[in-house]
Amino acid sequence: MRVLLVGGGCRGLDLTKALTADGHAVRLVTRDAGRRAEIEAAGAECWVGTPDVIGTLRYGLENVTLLLWLLGTAEGDAEKVAALHGSRLRMMLEKTTDTTVRGVVYEAAGTVPADVLAQGREEMARAQRTNEIPYELLTADPRGEREAWLVAALAAIERLLA
Repeated sequence: MRVLLVGGGCRGLDLTKALTADGHAVRLVTRDAGRRAEIEAAGAECWVGTPDVIGTLRYGLENVTLLLWLLGTAEGDAEKVAALHGSRLRMMLEKTTDTTVRGVVYEAAGTVPADVLAQGREEMARAQRTNEIPYELLTADPRGEREAWLVAALAAIERLLA
């Protein structure tokens, strides 16, 4: 299995290490090409792009089984953060149509305002209704115990693969 991992910070690196240890391939998105060595050391392929500009991620979906949208702790301008869980997420989900993507894990907890996360959950439900895209909500608090978050993330991935 190959995943495209968008967001997650240090948690994303932990998840990458766990997935690659099990023989899976991870393509990890970063805005900063200077993180390439750190990402590759964790076992992932580094993909330079940004969820603010979905076109930079489109070709990252090539041969991907699962999309992991782990932006529950995204920071910055409130409108841009809301877009990551609204219009940007919707556009990314539309790009998965007619690809090898078979499911999406959406981080539905974190520091992002509850109404913004609710918008993201609705985008996931909409994509399932419209394009039959299976999804799992990752509701473990990313601010809490990193190991508990990792276990929950791996369980969400397993449910999609089952």
